[in-house]
Amino acid sequence: MSLPRSAKVLGTRQPRRGRVHSALENTNPEKPLLQEESCQAKRSPSSPQGGPKKRSAFGDITNAHKNQVLSGKKEAVKVAPHKAQKAHAALGVAKTNEINLKKPMKKTPPTEAPAKPKEDPVPEELVPAQQVPAVEDIDKEQLGDPYANAEYAKDIFEYMRGREEKFMLPDYMKKQPDISGDMRAILVDWMVEVQENFELNHETLYLAVKLVDHYLVEVVSMRDKLQLIGSTAILIASKFEERCPPCVDDFLYICDDAYKREELIAMEISILSTLKFDINIPIAYRFLRRFAKCARATMETLTLARFLCEMTLQEYDYARESPSKLAASCLLLALIMKNLGGWTPTLEYYSGYRSQDLHPLVKKLNFLLTYQPRDKLKAVHTKYSHRVYFEVAKVTPMDMLKLEEILNSC
Repeated sequence: MSLPRSAKVLGTRQPRRGRVHSALENTNPEKPLLQEESCQAKRSPSSPQGGPKKRSAFGDITNAHKNQVLSGKKEAVKVAPHKAQKAHAALGVAKTNEINLKKPMKKTPPTEAPAKPKEDPVPEELVPAQQVPAVEDIDKEQLGDPYANAEYAKDIFEYMRGREEKFMLPDYMKKQPDISGDMRAILVDWMVEVQENFELNHETLYLAVKLVDHYLVEVVSMRDKLQLIGSTAILIASKFEERCPPCVDDFLYICDDAYKREELIAMEISILSTLKFDINIPIAYRFLRRFAKCARATMETLTLARFLCEMTLQEYDYARESPSKLAASCLLLALIMKNLGGWTPTLEYYSGYRSQDLHPLVKKLNFLLTYQPRDKLKAVHTKYSHRVYFEVAKVTPMDMLKLEEILNSC
């Protein structure tokens, strides 16, 4: 006996399977809503969907849709009451799931937020200023220059800043019985003349002075060997810094043949062995050029800062200063002397020093420039009195009270 067409459709049509439909197949078909309500009751009231009462809309949609299906399929109920009831229940749940899946996809018209009441404007002078000072990227302009190594510049100087702690000098003069600070100053004055005569880079001079100091920390020397140490230090620094360093015979000549070739070579071996060949020592001149670039300083301002920094080479008290801090202080004093402002956020970012950190050393440098205790040693002063160096050695020092006032206002 063949079933009616409507009953055949209901018996063969498979609803969309879902979690609710699979649960219905394993339970009593006459209690689909009770099972569903029990699942709803297990939800925590703190869940994103809310408690059981907030899911009543889901039940309303299901009941309304179920009534519509049953009213449209009266013939199927008459022919197969039990099978039709089961099919209608499954069909209703499947349709309900389909409606719920499509519901979030429907675009709801945007609702306008309620207008907030207008508040009285706060006066501008009462609003706290929270503007962050801009820091300039000083290496951006040279990213296309392969010789500038601009992409590594910041990392290189941070690395050199870290190495400063390793090369901080102690007070080594206490254990040198035959050498004094005055003798060291005379040696450095002579080394400045050698740098000028050979037209060496300033980095070579600064590194040579550092090599002398670090060697004397480890080795007790006599005064008759002091010039040999200085000339050999320049030779080593020239090999490290210069493209075409002077030869050994040139250094024997400038020492007026006071030493033999074997002595110079033996001293070179002694210095390198004592320092364990670690001669990449941070120097103030490199930091000075870096910080002057941050300040967009002119060549004249940079030369004035170089003059201040080179004056400290002869002074033993400045040998124990941090090279980066000394360079920053020299530049800050030069900026103040040229009326170019103070320490900018860019300088603070790249140097790592605040303006207040440099004030004591700036005052000390201005005092050195004012009184110049070593007036008999003229190498540095004569060098920077030339017009090639903008005659910065002839500049008038700052008044101490005026400098104090300017520093306090920074």
